[in-house]
Amino acid sequence: MTDTEPGAIRKTDQPGFDRRLLPPMMLGSVLNPINSTIISVALVPIGKALGAPASQTAWLVSALYLATSLGQPVVGRLIDLFGPRRLFLASTSLVGIAGVVGTLAPNMAVLIVARVLLGFGTCSGYPAAMALVRSEAERTGRDSPGGVLTALAVANQTIAVIGPLLGGLLIAVGGWRATFALNVPLSVASVVLGLLWLPRSAPATGDPTERRGRLVSQLDLPGMLLFAATLTSLLLFLMNPHPRDWYLLVIAAALGAGFAMRELRADAPFIDLRVFGGNTPLLATYLRALVAYVVSYAFLYGFSQWTEEGYGLSPFRAGLVQIPTFLVAIGVSIVSGRRPGVRGKLLVGAAGQIVACLLMLTLAGSSPLWTLFLVTLVFGIPQGLNNLALQNSVYFQADPERIASSAGLLRTFAYIGSMIASSAAAASFGKHIDTGGLHHLVWIMLGAGVLYLLLTVLDRSLGRAPVPDTEAAKQPRAALSPPKTAPP
Repeated sequence: MTDTEPGAIRKTDQPGFDRRLLPPMMLGSVLNPINSTIISVALVPIGKALGAPASQTAWLVSALYLATSLGQPVVGRLIDLFGPRRLFLASTSLVGIAGVVGTLAPNMAVLIVARVLLGFGTCSGYPAAMALVRSEAERTGRDSPGGVLTALAVANQTIAVIGPLLGGLLIAVGGWRATFALNVPLSVASVVLGLLWLPRSAPATGDPTERRGRLVSQLDLPGMLLFAATLTSLLLFLMNPHPRDWYLLVIAAALGAGFAMRELRADAPFIDLRVFGGNTPLLATYLRALVAYVVSYAFLYGFSQWTEEGYGLSPFRAGLVQIPTFLVAIGVSIVSGRRPGVRGKLLVGAAGQIVACLLMLTLAGSSPLWTLFLVTLVFGIPQGLNNLALQNSVYFQADPERIASSAGLLRTFAYIGSMIASSAAAASFGKHIDTGGLHHLVWIMLGAGVLYLLLTVLDRSLGRAPVPDTEAAKQPRAALSPPKTAPP
């Protein structure tokens, strides 16, 4: 593997995808979902150990997603400009530091800090993976690496299977602190794999002053700061929405207006709003991601907590109950992964969410155990289809030169959805997790599922056919018009 300029196509003699990239890609991309799923069964034990109600432990979820929502587009943009290696190594090292802080945390405040560090530490994995997929597609002339994209989706689904079960096992053996300690060996493995196989950037040349000037102009630091401030204000409101905090929405709107003005005037904007204005399919994909993850994460966190406190299962058994969701999701992703179209996946995924929500409304504390497995089984269908379809949509719809930051934005919208879900769960359950609170949460999920279906049915761009692989690898996408490679 030779050194390359950041973002350039690596020159190798291999005709196919460089399989040496898969281990760091897969491991880096799953660092975030493994921490998401493990915490789902650790919330109740942490609350009991630290004397915190569900409304407080919800911050352990929100803190990670606040940090990740801010960090992924920023890190993604840096990867677009400078390549994935340095960003990958720095952020995955931070995962290990966060693991140590969480393991030794004496109280809830320090634990929340550890989750924030985890959020920033897991920012690079997914954007880096998407950037590597794109560069390999250009090198090999295959613009639709369906097998690799499917493998990426399946890796995340596999971790989602392991996460709750592993979390329950770790809690049973070493207590909830073991779920944070796990990040230390994962961080070490990620760094080692990154050092071994991620491509290096070529040494910088030219006058140092000129390089620094180009760096500042390319980074668009004012745009990044305005984006961070806007998103922070919005997410702080979403974490605990209340009329008394209306000023946060006003601040977010004002900062958002300033961000839009800045980006429309910048020569090298952090987020090119002019491109987004001509790329309606990509915007629709982001909106679908937001509402899809409201449903997905409300199920992940709300259902997990209810099975423990409302139904009476141990954390380990609560993890076992969720296994059918992710096993079905893996199977669905593998079966449908190599088919290029996404419209059918999205429609079936939307219908699956609605059916699963309706089944959840029938649950009670006295329900037979098999009904819980039925719910998790049905939820696996949209879980597998939606994740794969949304990922593939961004891959085809985004500007190739901004694929990492576009992938980061997909996760940002997903995490906004997850924060809405976390707030909805905290508001629905309050201080006591019971069946009435679960049903209240399900009605919110059902509304989001119906909106997801409408966003899919009304999106006419989903019927467009992609450019053939050999042509797509050669043709640049229009800067201010919808991409020709939008999936059908």
